[in-house]
Amino acid sequence: MYMKKSRSVGATSPLNGLGKTDFESKRKRKIADIFQALNSVPVDIAALRRMSISEGGLLTDEIRCEVWPKLLNVNTTNLPGKPGKELRENNKDYNQVLLDVRRSLRRFPPGMPDDQREDLQEKLIDIILLVLKKNPQLHYYQGYHDIVVTFLLVLGEELATPLVEKLSTHHLRDFMDPTMDNTKHILNYLMPIIERVNPEVHDFMQRAEVGTIFALSWLITWFGHVLSDFRHVVRLYDFFLACHPLMPIYFAAVIVLYRENEVLESECDMAAVHHLLSQIPQDLPYETLISRAGDLFVQFPPSELAREAALQQSQRTAASTFKDFELASAQQRPDMVLRQRFREQASQEAKARGVIVKPRTNRFMKLAVMGLTVALGAAALAVVNTALEWAPKIDLQIFP
Repeated sequence: MYMKKSRSVGATSPLNGLGKTDFESKRKRKIADIFQALNSVPVDIAALRRMSISEGGLLTDEIRCEVWPKLLNVNTTNLPGKPGKELRENNKDYNQVLLDVRRSLRRFPPGMPDDQREDLQEKLIDIILLVLKKNPQLHYYQGYHDIVVTFLLVLGEELATPLVEKLSTHHLRDFMDPTMDNTKHILNYLMPIIERVNPEVHDFMQRAEVGTIFALSWLITWFGHVLSDFRHVVRLYDFFLACHPLMPIYFAAVIVLYRENEVLESECDMAAVHHLLSQIPQDLPYETLISRAGDLFVQFPPSELAREAALQQSQRTAASTFKDFELASAQQRPDMVLRQRFREQASQEAKARGVIVKPRTNRFMKLAVMGLTVALGAAALAVVNTALEWAPKIDLQIFP
C-alpha cells in the first residue's frame, strides 16, 4: 500500500513571505480555525469555504480528507465497499478508461515503486467505472481521469469514490453530457470576461481567431492535466470545491490576462496565439490569480455574462469581416497602429448595430484588492455565498 507523504504549503507559498516564526504562527492559527469550523455543531460550512479560498488553501492532505467531504456534503460514516470484478465486464467505457489510465504515469508521485503505482491505477479504473455504472446519465470523457486521480491520491480509494460521484453529478455534470454542447457553452464565458477586463487583449484574440479551445483541457481537468506540481493542483481544487462551478473558467481568464504582454507581442495568427496560450507556465503566482479570479467573479457574475456567452457560438469575428485585416495578420505582426485601426472599425460597426461600446481601459490592473487572502473581505464573502446558493438540492446540515 502506497503511504503518501503529507503535502503542505511549500516553499513557493506566499505565506513564506513572512518570517519563519510569523509563518508558523499564521499556519497554526489557520489550522486551529479550520478544526474549530469542523467541530462546530452544525459544521460551519461557510467558514470552511472561506478558508479553502484564502491564502494557502487547506494546507495539508490530512486536512483535505476532513474538509473536502464537507464541501461536497458527502456523509463519510457509511462508505461503499470495494467493487467486485464484475464491474469491468461488458462495460462500454472500460477500454477507453484503461487506455487513459495507462497513459497517466506522470500524474503519480515521482519515484513511486511500479507495483504501488499499478495498484493505484487499478483503483483509479474501479472508481471511474463504479461512478459511471451508478450514474448511467453520465458519460465518460478523456480528462475525467485527471480529476479522479487527484482525489485518489489525496483521499484514498474508499473516501475518493463517493466524493468523485458527488462531484460528477454537480460541478462536472456539464462535461459528462453525451455531447460537448454544454462544455462549449462554459468555454464561451471566457472571452466576455477577458473583454470586460482588457479589451485590447480581447480584440487581439478575436482578430487572431484563436477561439477558446486552448483552454479546454484546463477546464475539464480543473488544470490537473496541465500543471506538473501536485501542490498547485490541490491548491486549485481547494479553491474550486469552495466556489461556484464556473470558477475554473474565471481562473482560465486570469491566466490569459496575466500573460497580456506575451499575447500582444505574439504574431496575430491563430496558430501562434493558440500555441502560446496552450503552453501554460508552471511558475504562475497562484495565490494572486486565485484572488483575482474571485474578484472577477464578484464584478462580473455568470448571470451578467450569460447572454454574451450564449451569443459567442454564432458570433462572427471582426477579422472575418475585414479582408484587409485578414491579409495583414497573415503577412506581418500587428503593431499599435494596426490594432488601433481595428478597434476603431470594430467600434464603428458596433455603434451601427446599436451596441454600447465599453471604455477601453485596462481594468485588470485597476481591480480593487478585495481580500481573497487570509483577511477575507467582501469579495470572498460574496463568492462563498454564491457557492452556497448554487446547489439547492444539498442539505448542508445532514451530518455532524
